[in-house]
Amino acid sequence: MRVKCVLCDNIENIDDDSPQAKKLRNRLNSTFMCQPCSERIKQKTLERLQNEDFKLYQSEETEDPYLS
Repeated sequence: MRVKCVLCDNIENIDDDSPQAKKLRNRLNSTFMCQPCSERIKQKTLERLQNEDFKLYQSEETEDPYLS
């Protein structure tokens, strides 16, 4: 299966039977990112986490007694 990276437009071949190829075929909102781009984003994110000005906004999950 030929896939294109959403960031660098690099075209790569992945195995048709791989779980990643199946996810890309079945879920149209899924996108492919090549390994160098993925590593670059991972490294930049870790650098931002080390910065003292970085704030991670997460929603607080509350326990709903009616859903349990």
